[in-house]
Amino acid sequence: MSNGPWSDEENDLIVADYFAMLAEDLAGRRYSKAGHRRALMPRLRNRSEASIEFKHRNISAVLMGLGEVWLPGYRPAVNIQTALEDAVERWLARYPDWLRRPPDESLVEAAGMQEPPPLWVGPPPTLGNRPPPKQLERMLGIARRFDAAGRDERNRALGRAGEEIALSHERAMLAGAGRDDLARAVRWVSQEEGDGAGYDIASFTPAGENHLLEVKTTRGWERTPFYISQNELAVSEARRAEWRLFRLWNFSREPKAFEIAPPLDAHVCLMPTAFQARFR
Repeated sequence: MSNGPWSDEENDLIVADYFAMLAEDLAGRRYSKAGHRRALMPRLRNRSEASIEFKHRNISAVLMGLGEVWLPGYRPAVNIQTALEDAVERWLARYPDWLRRPPDESLVEAAGMQEPPPLWVGPPPTLGNRPPPKQLERMLGIARRFDAAGRDERNRALGRAGEEIALSHERAMLAGAGRDDLARAVRWVSQEEGDGAGYDIASFTPAGENHLLEVKTTRGWERTPFYISQNELAVSEARRAEWRLFRLWNFSREPKAFEIAPPLDAHVCLMPTAFQARFR
């Protein structure tokens, strides 16, 4: 069996095979990982079934860094060759609609139910549960290469779906706490007034205090980078006691969330990505 470097042709074949399985998985259709591996073997350069399986795990790691969903059962393995990232980029260039695909309609429909399913809200990522530094830097490098944060920011359908789920969650939380009066008063500010408020959802705590949520949604893992505007940062500082960043992640499968309270730079690294130029 061959154990040399994978050629571009081999990488293109296995990436296409991976996305074929992923499409089946997201559509809820049955498929066989073992069958796919065995079908690939004659098309590759005498690769073993184990090496094909491990390469699939490498592709999962690329998608993890990209802020995308990956195949269950192929746990990300981060020792990735740049050539494999190139192959993923070539596949996405041929099928650009993959990254622009709309959110699963069933998630949005569930959010609109009279009693929507509970949303898991846990603690934000911390230094204690951070991946090893080299692995994290590799994932962040992939995120920068593919601009995962910018892609999520530009995907208006994804952002709207995330806000709708956050809105339903807040109303359900207040109703569950016996505050139907407050649940009825929760407002979807970004839809009613536009994006200039510096937050998307105007909610309340069960005690009746303001609870302002800026919602950021991704299909990827909890450490996928995101963009935040200067206005959102300014409002987070001006209204520290009320404002929260509501991060929705794993959106393609089972949405989960966490909240971050200001100051944001206590939790994340804020990096300037653009500057306003004025003439002297």
